[in-house]
Amino acid sequence: MDPLKAALKIAGSGLEVQSTRLRIVSENIANARSTGDTPGADPYRRKTVTFGSELDKVSGAELVQVEKLGVDASDFVEEYDPGNPAADAKGFVKMPNVNILIEMSDMREANRSYEANLQSVKQARELISSTIDLLKASQ
Repeated sequence: MDPLKAALKIAGSGLEVQSTRLRIVSENIANARSTGDTPGADPYRRKTVTFGSELDKVSGAELVQVEKLGVDASDFVEEYDPGNPAADAKGFVKMPNVNILIEMSDMREANRSYEANLQSVKQARELISSTIDLLKASQ
């Protein structure tokens, strides 16, 4: 397969996984304060994304893919809030195991990776267009 087409496939797979990562980070941020429905119930549990690689048999390129969507098994934080409907008998509420600072840094990293892959796609498209223009001019 043409190396430029392979570059497009690789960058395209990178765009896809970073898009999934951004969606998961957004869900985590949106649910950072989502408690359980009943007293003592578990709150929202942080979601995670695991990447893996896959060999594309047509192009021979190694593509990135979402291997697994999982959950973070770390402990919940307990806050004293006796007025909360999710509070236990002692007035403590289990809060999600989402750290906004970690999520924001993940979002920033995913955004930068997305932009880098997008630049790769743009560059490959420009090279393909230039090649076509050169071929037209030589005829």
